[in-house]
Amino acid sequence: MKYRPFGNTGIDVSVLGFGGGHIGDPNQDEKMIERILNALPELGINLIDTARSYGESEYRIGKYLSHRRSEFVLSTKVGYTYHDKPDWSYEATIGTIEESLIRLKTDYIDIVHLHSCEKWVLERGEAITALEKAREQGKIRVIAYSGENDALAYAIESKRFGSIQCSVNLVDQKCLEWALPEATALGMGIIAKRPLGNAVWRYHSRPDGHGHAEYYDRFHKMKPYAHGLSWNELALRFSAFTPHVSAIITGTSSIKHLKENISFLEKGDLPLSLTAHIRNSFTDIGINWQGLI
Repeated sequence: MKYRPFGNTGIDVSVLGFGGGHIGDPNQDEKMIERILNALPELGINLIDTARSYGESEYRIGKYLSHRRSEFVLSTKVGYTYHDKPDWSYEATIGTIEESLIRLKTDYIDIVHLHSCEKWVLERGEAITALEKAREQGKIRVIAYSGENDALAYAIESKRFGSIQCSVNLVDQKCLEWALPEATALGMGIIAKRPLGNAVWRYHSRPDGHGHAEYYDRFHKMKPYAHGLSWNELALRFSAFTPHVSAIITGTSSIKHLKENISFLEKGDLPLSLTAHIRNSFTDIGINWQGLI
């Protein structure tokens, strides 16, 4: 496993991180989830990313991994659905941080994101101030923003965040030209979400679901070629070795898939000609496509 500095935060993260969305389904087998979570350190994966909106994900990470807390960099997302408090208010943000600490069974969380809130929320400032307060209290190490487009630009330019999370994949490259270089220049860590682009190549017809239909359309308009690689390998290597990316996050309920993903990344960057093809396919056709929240 490769590790990279997470900006100037003093944290090192595995290039492949684990996305906790898949383990949030309450109907999933608990033993299976326990096995896959405890397999992560053996595989060298130290970054785990979750959110309060991911069902049982935070609870399960706390239940099965709290005894191994020192082996992980924990990342979550907060700011909404806190009792009767307005979303993104100071009270809601503080309250959701406290709930995440309880669910994750930890005294601190390494990285805490505001979860895709709009630019006006950031401009109002309550949610950011709440994160800063929690950091002062030692409950957070790095305050972060997860999102896209104008809100992402504001988060970076505000210089109040230590890291960002945004979409980086074959069909979602909007942030590559501006957000990633600017964030790096400010010493921010960068987590690339959706590196597989929802794996839309597996569909024989236009799918439903958030982002699936949009990404499906983009993929078929771009018509990239894989140059003999599997689409999964092409996508993961493209995202992981995009300049400035600290780590990518993928979710799965299969240890076999985790090992396969690691084997892809062990091969390193894609050939320059293939990377250029992917970048040119996007800029020629999708230059005006916005980042998918």
